[in-house]
Amino acid sequence: MSKRKIHKSKLGIIDFQREFNTEDKCREFLFELRFPQGFVYPKCGCTELYHIKKRHTCQCKCCRHQTSVTSGTVMDKTHLKLTYWLWAMFLFANDKRGCSASYLSQTLKLFYKTAWFLLQRLRNAMSNRENKYLLDGIVELDDTYIGTSDHGKKRGRGTSKMKIMVAVSKTINGAPKYVKMKVLLDLRGVTIGKFAKKNIAEFSRVETDNYRSLCKPLAEKYFHSYETFAPDKNMLKWLHTIISNAKAFVEGTYHGMERKHVQLYLDEFCYRFNRCSYHENLFEHLALACVNCPECRLESLLS
Repeated sequence: MSKRKIHKSKLGIIDFQREFNTEDKCREFLFELRFPQGFVYPKCGCTELYHIKKRHTCQCKCCRHQTSVTSGTVMDKTHLKLTYWLWAMFLFANDKRGCSASYLSQTLKLFYKTAWFLLQRLRNAMSNRENKYLLDGIVELDDTYIGTSDHGKKRGRGTSKMKIMVAVSKTINGAPKYVKMKVLLDLRGVTIGKFAKKNIAEFSRVETDNYRSLCKPLAEKYFHSYETFAPDKNMLKWLHTIISNAKAFVEGTYHGMERKHVQLYLDEFCYRFNRCSYHENLFEHLALACVNCPECRLESLLS
């Protein structure tokens, strides 16, 4: 395939329509994203291939196995045309408020269920990308809650609402840099320690309130600083601002959701926030995340 220049600026709707108006153009774009240094077959490492145009696949010259640009990605075994996939990525990426299944269904003339599953796969690709890095430096850490509590139940950290742990890394100047959010079953020290280990680099400076479940797990491998929470001190200011933005994002675009899907929506918010500095070409970053994300089956999206 011929070399194609990857865009460094935002594509307008007219430019996008002209650039990706055929299946072949979409396939070439995804091929170059997936194999930027040239084709390498995943199973044997061979770099030579045949193109089988009628089947839209590539056959390895060494082991004779066949693959395609969508094999082993979130688009694996898709029945949708690639033009629909790229249009969905474009619409999904270029609205900072997100994109609902109803809107995508109406815009692309798809069944609602098809649009919903397509968006869930895009969120899965975002989630996969967010799991590949750790926060470091100075990190603000606290919990929040989403949903409604059972009538008559406890409030605060004893609530029956969904418990979310939030971590925000900051620049030297104190501005927020990256954020991670994770749904937890409880807020015990062991659970919080596992979250910190998976999401925050060792020996980072972690700032929290004086909640006792935070002290022991953070004292082992982090520089933990804490004090009694006081709003007038601007304590954990950026973290609470981001929590408010995340809740507004969820309620404003999606008007709530089932509990089992909350983590994917939070990952979408984090993905967008962490890439706000290059929103101009978020479409291509999302496409890259999709071709590098392992396939996800229908069952995993429903669970």
